[in-house]
Amino acid sequence: MVVMARQSRPERPDLVFEEEDLPYEEEIMRNQFSVKCWLRYIEFKQGAPKPRLNQLYERALKLLPCSYKLWYRYLKARRAQVKHRCVTDPAYEDVNNCHERAFVFMHKMPRLWLDYCQFLMDQGRITHTRRTFDRALRALPITQHSRIWPLYLRFLRSHPLPETAVRGYRRFLKLSPESAEEYIEYLKSSDRLDEAAQRLATVVNDERFVSKAGKSNYQLWHELCDLISRNPDKVQSLSVDAIIRGGLTRFTDQLGKLWCSLADYYIRSGHFEKARDVYEEAIRTVMTVRDFTQVFDSYAQFEESMIAAKMETASELGREEEDDVDLELRLARFEQLISRRPLLLNSVLLRQNPHHVHEWHKRVALHQGRPREIINTYTEAVQTVDPFKATGKPHTLWVAFAKFYEDNGQLDDARIILEKATKVSFKQVDDLASVWCECGELELRHENYDQALRLLRKATALPARRAEYFDGSEPVQNRVYKSLKVWSMLADLEESLGTFQSTKAVYDRILDLRIATPQIVINYAMFLEEHKYFEESFKAYERGISLFKWPNVSDIWSTYLTKFIARYGGRKLERARDLFEQALDGCPPKYAKTLYLLYAQLEEEWGLARHAMAVYERATRAVEPAQQYDMFNIYIKRAAEIYGVTHTRSIYQKAIEVLSDEHAREMCLRFADMECKLGEIDRARAIYSFCSQICDPRTTGAFWQTWKDFEVRHGNEDTIREMLRIRRSVQATYNTQVNFMASQMLKVSGSATGTVSDLAPGQSGMDDMKLLEQRAEQLAAEAERDQPSRAQSKILFVRSDASREELAELAQQANPEEIELGEDEDEDEMDLEPNEVRLEQQSVPAAVFGSLKED
Repeated sequence: MVVMARQSRPERPDLVFEEEDLPYEEEIMRNQFSVKCWLRYIEFKQGAPKPRLNQLYERALKLLPCSYKLWYRYLKARRAQVKHRCVTDPAYEDVNNCHERAFVFMHKMPRLWLDYCQFLMDQGRITHTRRTFDRALRALPITQHSRIWPLYLRFLRSHPLPETAVRGYRRFLKLSPESAEEYIEYLKSSDRLDEAAQRLATVVNDERFVSKAGKSNYQLWHELCDLISRNPDKVQSLSVDAIIRGGLTRFTDQLGKLWCSLADYYIRSGHFEKARDVYEEAIRTVMTVRDFTQVFDSYAQFEESMIAAKMETASELGREEEDDVDLELRLARFEQLISRRPLLLNSVLLRQNPHHVHEWHKRVALHQGRPREIINTYTEAVQTVDPFKATGKPHTLWVAFAKFYEDNGQLDDARIILEKATKVSFKQVDDLASVWCECGELELRHENYDQALRLLRKATALPARRAEYFDGSEPVQNRVYKSLKVWSMLADLEESLGTFQSTKAVYDRILDLRIATPQIVINYAMFLEEHKYFEESFKAYERGISLFKWPNVSDIWSTYLTKFIARYGGRKLERARDLFEQALDGCPPKYAKTLYLLYAQLEEEWGLARHAMAVYERATRAVEPAQQYDMFNIYIKRAAEIYGVTHTRSIYQKAIEVLSDEHAREMCLRFADMECKLGEIDRARAIYSFCSQICDPRTTGAFWQTWKDFEVRHGNEDTIREMLRIRRSVQATYNTQVNFMASQMLKVSGSATGTVSDLAPGQSGMDDMKLLEQRAEQLAAEAERDQPSRAQSKILFVRSDASREELAELAQQANPEEIELGEDEDEDEMDLEPNEVRLEQQSVPAAVFGSLKED
């Protein structure tokens, strides 16, 4: 139960205290100027009625009127007390008065001003709120204005009072000019576009302005252009034409948009002819295809809209003759615009690069059927294009210009054009040479052969001041006398129209100037040969050889040697040999094969066979490694044809030593096959044994099968065992991993499947070679069981059809050409049986047994 106690004090007879308040009252009496004591007391009384709480705040503020904490809490509590009441309630006025009393002491506190202004905004008291904001700005220092203005601007935008908001924004921009974009957006929203355009123009012209939205200066320009061009009736204080043209000189990479904006301004203003003039000016001045496309599309759309508007107007009001004429005029203007597009686009490309030869040719093609425009275009082209800056061949313009006159039957004009072209300072000698050749071609097409010769002789005449062909400091007129193109054409004309001496003089002059090519030399020699000057042709070859080095001289040597042999055959053999030796001296291996074969053919037909063999032998060393195999094949074939098969043994041996493993393997097989055909079985076996060292059983199964077939036909059990031992040895040499060896062994055995542990159970770590030996012993045992008894067949292998006495005699005789093989270090392996070898059993002829009694 709460006990109420009323204390009567002379100064405040209306104060009422509860029993729980006594400690706080006593504390306040002791420390009445302590803010903490008052705050504790107020915190304790939060649940008390509002008048009691307000009374407590008033008592505290009477003693501590400069306490920000007390005022802030008190004002916040008073605003909360009237939050849900109607704004016309008198309590709102009491709260406003309380704020006014607070600002007597707290006028430097922006938080209190903001709360009060927000409170007034909620009440809807516009004038009072605006004046309060102004008082706050006057009371607070300038450094704290940035806290007031956001709320102030929000208040200004929240009411349809554009004049008040504009005045407020103007004041705000004096404090924060970087916020001009916000003001401009408000002006646009309030339809005050004239001032918005002025502000935007000011921002664009201020180089120090930095956009808060991150917009570039060009983007602001673009906004200004859109604003003034789309609202010509509302923007009156700015010169739109001057502004946009200023942007054209400033933003040269965005000309298309700016030109379209300027034209759009005149269209919206109703000045259609002025807009058309702007489009035409834009098309004549833009420099890029992108800008041209933008302007042209806008122009075409404008013309279409004009036609559509005229047709709509005519349909509504009824057609008249004057309207029909106007409509036809607009249609004709639109069609002309569309037809001009390729030519206008070509003009843009030529403005980009006036020295682009190909574009000039395209421009001439666009004027097809209009001779006057073609002549003007060619004239402008040859006057504009600088040969040193040209893209393409500038001489083609002169040539095409002359060809145009020629096609129209004006030969004199064509000659004048080409004559002027010969005096142009081209960058390359080849351009001037092409012009001279075209002069000759022109005369030839009209059968003026003498004039053509005179022109080309004039072109190749020695100038007063000679210069090297690649000397850029000299004009091309002083260097064209060394142009092979002109000399080649002159040589062709001399061959066709001139005399032998004049043609020979031209070729000699080409050789003297050292500008000949191998083909020119060959042509010269062929020309002399046609006129039966064979020695002169050989001298021409010699002169050409002295001019070039390998590999350029290859064709000259081949032609020279072929012609010399065809001419003299074996009559001048020593001279031919000297020529071949001279050609082969320093010859690269890439080109040596042809010369050696030609040399060997010469020796075979007209010389000595041993000389031919010596040439072949040299060729096997001189050619490239990739050609050695083919060279050895040719060598072996020719040696066999000339000296017989036995003479090729040394060649085979050398080939096996020199060639790569793959080719050496093929040589060994051919060598062994040859020995078999000769009956030299031991030699063939030795060759197989030698070749086996470079034959990996994993990759060269064909070799081992060939050797196996050979042993089956010509060997016996011992030779087969030896072959199998060599195979195992070679395979062990190539194999390095246990698992791989086991898999290879299983693959060879064919019938066995499993792993290494299957071959030797319980001994997975056994030596690899032991596993192979165990498997071989197992196979040998199986073969022993499968063999028929020797009583049934005493003889299992027959070497030939000779008699027994001859066989015994041959066995006792030593073969003088037998290849000695080293003894195997591992003799124990000789006892192993063959690895799945099926032996052939042949019936022995009766002549072998003689008079023996048959079983």
